[in-house]
Amino acid sequence: MSIYDRWHLTYPENHPAWDHEDPEKRLQPCKCSRGRNKLYPSADHPKAGSKRKKSRWQVRYRDEAGDQQKKDFDELEGDNPDQHAKAYDAKMNADVDAGKHVNPRKGKTKVAEYGKKWRETQLHVDSTAERMERVFRLHVDPILGEVPVGQVRASHIRNWVKNRADELAPSTLAVVYANLASMFAAAVVDRDIPISPCQGIRLPGIDKHPHYIPKEEQVHGLAEALPARYAAIPYVGAGCGLRGGEIFGLELDAVDWLRREIDVSQQLKVVSGRKPYLAKPKTTTSMRTVELPKVTAAALTEHVARFEPVEVEIVDETIPRKPRTRKAKLLFTWAGVDGRAGSGGDVSPIHRASWSHTWAPARERAGIPARSNGTPLGLHILRHYFATLLIHKGANVKTVQLALGHSTPMITLNEYVGEWPELEEKTRTLVDAALGDVPRLCPLEAVAGRGRR
Repeated sequence: MSIYDRWHLTYPENHPAWDHEDPEKRLQPCKCSRGRNKLYPSADHPKAGSKRKKSRWQVRYRDEAGDQQKKDFDELEGDNPDQHAKAYDAKMNADVDAGKHVNPRKGKTKVAEYGKKWRETQLHVDSTAERMERVFRLHVDPILGEVPVGQVRASHIRNWVKNRADELAPSTLAVVYANLASMFAAAVVDRDIPISPCQGIRLPGIDKHPHYIPKEEQVHGLAEALPARYAAIPYVGAGCGLRGGEIFGLELDAVDWLRREIDVSQQLKVVSGRKPYLAKPKTTTSMRTVELPKVTAAALTEHVARFEPVEVEIVDETIPRKPRTRKAKLLFTWAGVDGRAGSGGDVSPIHRASWSHTWAPARERAGIPARSNGTPLGLHILRHYFATLLIHKGANVKTVQLALGHSTPMITLNEYVGEWPELEEKTRTLVDAALGDVPRLCPLEAVAGRGRR
């Protein structure tokens, strides 16, 4: 690293006017000279009478990538790296040697631009990428988008949280904040900023609302209220615990009628701007084999007999690096004007927008209310029914986790911990067994009569 004097020529003898034959046009030292130390002005030297002048000192160095970096200073001597050239030069030397150097140019990139480039490098599936783009477009860029990423401080983030708390539910804000914090964490790893401004940020508390669990008669009511073509869907959700996308992506050959099992190896995904396509389930542990109870098997048997699955052409991205278009016999499809395959209408995978128009009236007829905030409850309530049914019938955490396809037992516990009714009673029993009866620490008659007076 080096410190350069921008006002004066380093090699004045190389200047064309150094030994000009006309003495008046010959290069002359400036008034900055002291004694024998003659200084010759460069093009950046302040002009006489000028109020604007460029910084005199420039620190130049190369980062780990070999790219030249530079920064200008008005003062040479001092201890503050932000104000003094020598202090900054020493700090950069130490940071590069220790592998802690932060790229000052990258820190000047605005949050909106930095966020876009960061999202492009993430290994997100289409639906997650779409959701992430929407998060930044609606909640990050309008407030922080024009701020250079290296100038964002914790105070900016606290103000941002306060602003978004007026617009978003605490649980939604927590997800949006996590996305923003991930971007800043990546910026620290890439040494584009020294520390993340998302450290020590408090978020609004999240009120844990209990899941809405439909009653048995409501599950049957949904089957009766839905069009006949979809009457088996409530029994697949409530009897096997499949997610909505897993139900709509279910193919005929995924059902083993002899072993009474369903192979869950794909889901139907819907992303804005694309037709529905097949993809891997939500997580690797979501790829599972679930048992097929009699009630679900009977419902599916009747469904297949009445609405024989026909092949639909669909893009299969269950192997993301090898997408292909193939024929699939989906158990549940959108078909015909009157809802019957072969009635003159085209058969196609179910789109969630179309499904919502079918589901909403059936949900209301089955007596299932909306959420407390007014948003409708979806197919996921059937998955909650399945989980709580297993729990109330004595299934342990591991059994429920595997049936639901959760990645860890902790997720299952966090989701349904209040549904294990014996936990509270077990706590009392364990304490009583260990401590036994309370010893007589004082005469019983002395305790009597100590109530309020």
